[in-house]
Amino acid sequence: MSKQLAVGLFGFGNVGRGLFDVLNKIESRDAYIKRICVRDINKPRGVEADFTDNPDDIFNDPEINLIVELIDDAEAAYHIIKRALTNGIPAVSGNKKMLAYHIGELIELQRKTSTPLLYDASACGSIPVIRNLEEYYDNDLLISVKGILNGSSNFILSKIFNEKMSYDKALRMAQDLGFAESNPSLDIDGYDSLFKLIIITVHAFGCYVEPERIFTYGISSMNDADIRFANEKGRRIKLVAHVEKIADGKIMMSVMPQLISREKYIYSVEDEFNGVVIKGEFYDKQFMFGRGAGGHPTGSAVLSDMTACLYDYRYEYKRLFGHSKVEYTTDVTFRIYLRYSTDADLALFRFERIHERYDSDDNRYVVGDISLESLRAVNEEIRHRHVFLAAYPKD
Repeated sequence: MSKQLAVGLFGFGNVGRGLFDVLNKIESRDAYIKRICVRDINKPRGVEADFTDNPDDIFNDPEINLIVELIDDAEAAYHIIKRALTNGIPAVSGNKKMLAYHIGELIELQRKTSTPLLYDASACGSIPVIRNLEEYYDNDLLISVKGILNGSSNFILSKIFNEKMSYDKALRMAQDLGFAESNPSLDIDGYDSLFKLIIITVHAFGCYVEPERIFTYGISSMNDADIRFANEKGRRIKLVAHVEKIADGKIMMSVMPQLISREKYIYSVEDEFNGVVIKGEFYDKQFMFGRGAGGHPTGSAVLSDMTACLYDYRYEYKRLFGHSKVEYTTDVTFRIYLRYSTDADLALFRFERIHERYDSDDNRYVVGDISLESLRAVNEEIRHRHVFLAAYPKD
């Protein structure tokens, strides 16, 4: 590749503008943005740059040697990246939803065209988790990856537990600061964490699992009773994504709130920060921490991917192609806290054992053991019920 990157940038939202600012701040000699493709060419941007609303203006420019895609439309992002790889142009993407649905096809396209696609910025903002999984944890010692992958929901939970702020006020603050979108469902309902978990799992265990197969539940139905329960138990609620290798070459995956004890690393991960705990045989646990939301932190991570392209770096997908295969399973049981409204709500859950039960005029909950498969089976139904659940580990 040329020693200077001439970038064709798609998207100039929070992250795109963050990347633009970072490049200008460091006055990079290695990379510059040659042209920016946006949806609305007439929208005031407040910067001097070459804007276009026609993708052909970027793809047909012979000087552009790197495509950087930072748009929020997953389908459009897929076509941009596919076109770049097909044309032999290295690419960087920040669209975790697009990758979660199309990563298998894009890996094959990379191999076919010998053209790299990098996307470390898509998984944990400023934390280089994917590259570390590729380079340092590329062996069979890895047991689990677990953590807070969504800065927006973590910001909201931090305000609730640390400042006694209401859920609605914390959400509005997250939106005002640019940590959450005007439609926050992707963040607070767990989907953003899900997409990141899928990407991480491909690199951690060499296994791709479709989003629809993974139990995913967020914090949008959490209320004061749930917060009070957590405080009484000396715990905090965190939205946690989790992949773990269990017996017989199988892995489990989930995204759901967890009641986290003080002894855990991620208990103290606050505000828009992400925290990832990587566990393996012999080296036990290692913790990675950094900003997971915001234009400048994520823009900096995009720049790191761009810089890697200068040196022809590419993911080797070592776990996918070079190690023993693992399979995804939901045949695993764990303890949860469930707050519910009616007996019909409770009847949806096939508990194997009940450890604790509380029933009053204004609050009803149980603590019990349930299989991941039972939760997955009712995943869509419980989104429409007046219930809230959280994993409740014993330690």
